[in-house]
Amino acid sequence: MKHVYLDSAATTQMRPEVITRMTEVMSEVHGNPSSTHKFGRSAKSLVETARKNIAAQLNVTAAEIIFTSGGTEADNLAIHSCVRDLGVERIITTSIEHHAVIYIVDYCAEKYGTEVAHVKLKECGTPNYIDLEHLLSSSDKKTLVSLMHINNEIGNKLDIDRVGALCKKYNALFHSDCVQSVGHYEMDLAKLPVDFTAVSAHKFHGPKGVGFAFIRKGTGLKPIILGGSQERGIRAGTESVHNIVGMDLAMKMAYDNLEEDRAYVLDLKNYFKNQLEAHVPGVKFNGNCSDHENSTYTLLNVCLPCPADKAAMLLFTMDLKGIACSKGSACQSGSQKGSHVLTSVLSEEDLNKPSLRFSFSIYNTKEELDYVVGVLKEYLQAMVV
Repeated sequence: MKHVYLDSAATTQMRPEVITRMTEVMSEVHGNPSSTHKFGRSAKSLVETARKNIAAQLNVTAAEIIFTSGGTEADNLAIHSCVRDLGVERIITTSIEHHAVIYIVDYCAEKYGTEVAHVKLKECGTPNYIDLEHLLSSSDKKTLVSLMHINNEIGNKLDIDRVGALCKKYNALFHSDCVQSVGHYEMDLAKLPVDFTAVSAHKFHGPKGVGFAFIRKGTGLKPIILGGSQERGIRAGTESVHNIVGMDLAMKMAYDNLEEDRAYVLDLKNYFKNQLEAHVPGVKFNGNCSDHENSTYTLLNVCLPCPADKAAMLLFTMDLKGIACSKGSACQSGSQKGSHVLTSVLSEEDLNKPSLRFSFSIYNTKEELDYVVGVLKEYLQAMVV
């Protein structure tokens, strides 16, 4: 049986070079980075070198990079502290953010009475920028805008420069979950008017359980995890040295090979889209995922021409055939609820059809995609019988 992994939006395969480097660090570097002896200093040097490398790639200062356990913690840190410590009374967001944003926004509304406004969505799922400006101009309350750069389910790409400019115009703080974009797109955070971002290493062939928050210097953000004085007092807890080093190398390799890798993955995406259109009549692509200008090159969210009552076993069948893909985001796959993203953007008719997210990486091949198309075609034809 073939084994085809098409769920890289959930997590990516680690680069072998990253695994090798992390193994070396785990074997040879034993010290706590907070210790002042030689062993601690060696560990601290690795952490700070990684911080400087990552900061240089994003064109920011090392002091603005705070290592976390991943994107969820970074999102929570920014949003919670903005409300609790920086006087934010109002959050502008959308209904299709990652749950790491949605749930902390809901928490702030319940605990602190924070006002929450949702930007209207265009039919494709992109935020309506005219409505965003209307919301920004309609209140004098201190406001945080939280809009993700690339949607993890439908791949829509935010015009982050435009949103940043609007936030600057109306004196609002701007947080953007960049988990699906850092490592896949060049980002100059010195020029981009964003105050906070969230990043996860495992989205660009690095290790799980590590990421970072970019926190613009001078914002005054305070910690939500209390303990030691690590990470400049913003995030307590002993740094995971091997993970941080692995993230640093994965990010370096992602950007060193960016143009070549992007061209390869985009070619896979185009090929898969064309093969689906040729062999699965009636297939649709959700959101902007088939629009190269307005979506990421790494995923397709596919609505299949099959009634829901005949598609209950589709994801199970794909798994039995050795194909890994996603019905929604992996972060909610244990839930029986439908995708909150698709619920917000699809018609009632299309919501009753099965949708699958396929996400690609440099480790995929066209031969694998041909196999997947064949499995889908066979399954759908059997539904007609």
